[in-house]
Amino acid sequence: MYMKKYTGNRYCTGLIILFVNVIFLFNGHCQDNYLVRTVVFYNLENLFDIKNDSLVHDDDRTPAGKYNWTQEKYETKLNAVAKVLSEIGKDRTGTTPDIIGVCEVETKNVLLDLISTTTLKDYGYQIIHFNSPDERGIDVALLYKESSFLPIAFNSHRLLLFNEEGFRDYTRDQLVVTGMMDGEELSFIVNHWPSRSGGEKRSRPNRIKAALLNKRIIDSIRRENPLAKIISMGDLNDDPRDASLKSILRTKGKLKALDSLSLYNPMEKLFKQGLGTLAYRDRWNLFDQFLLTPSLVTANRKSLHYWQAHIFSPDYLMVQEGRYKGYPFRTYVGTTYQGGYADHFPVYLYLLKKVTD
Repeated sequence: MYMKKYTGNRYCTGLIILFVNVIFLFNGHCQDNYLVRTVVFYNLENLFDIKNDSLVHDDDRTPAGKYNWTQEKYETKLNAVAKVLSEIGKDRTGTTPDIIGVCEVETKNVLLDLISTTTLKDYGYQIIHFNSPDERGIDVALLYKESSFLPIAFNSHRLLLFNEEGFRDYTRDQLVVTGMMDGEELSFIVNHWPSRSGGEKRSRPNRIKAALLNKRIIDSIRRENPLAKIISMGDLNDDPRDASLKSILRTKGKLKALDSLSLYNPMEKLFKQGLGTLAYRDRWNLFDQFLLTPSLVTANRKSLHYWQAHIFSPDYLMVQEGRYKGYPFRTYVGTTYQGGYADHFPVYLYLLKKVTD
């Protein structure tokens, strides 16, 4: 999607000018055309089909299971998720996202059903997905528009965890996809780090190990190209100020604090403002995050660069009344069907590239 960034005269300073559904505050030259790309991450809260798969722990999420997961509920969920995805960033770009990272999906088939919904079927989405060994039977995946992104390499990296007795704890892989966007190489890492089950402190070492794996992946890409443009995104089950991010990945919430070895975390500023993507016991967490290599935020305007990051939380994604008013409107609370969307709000960011004549 193209947009114009209006810049120039003193008398225009401070004005907000509308063009092609894009609002921009300016400060420099006269008119610059920019290409806008939208990148999304969304935890889909157990997107399972209704089939009983002997290779996946999905018995509870079948018509005969404790969640009474029926075809009608499945289709309602697919259409609900498709509606959300179709609207993220549309007010700025006039179209659907270019890249969508997701987690808590059972199989590639549920993603095929998702991109085949009436809402999304005409946008040319493709899927990159690997089955992971997660004990809940859930995976991460990447959806991309063929018109926006051309994958050239992708791989799934296993996170090896062991419990106190030395037995394997099976969890999600980290998905790495490298490809071409607008003539530039760009890498995406899709994450769903280990949960806080058993308590934050007790489970913390597992997320430290997930962060270490993420760092190894990023370092390996940057060894080949020190200026590699990488976006690591996902449900990290940690907040922006936690040790897995600040100590292991060396994330920074301010651009001026960046160095060549750190990562920029635009969600840290939102977290400091009291914003979050999920709520638990009257406390907001911001587990869903984007981590960017410095080359994406320091790049010149003629190449792909970071612009803004946001939480997508329109009213319809929230509980409207009662004790949990304002919380994400979930599909289930416990085993009670709510008919909502997911237990997390999605997050998204914009990439810009100046279009030369």
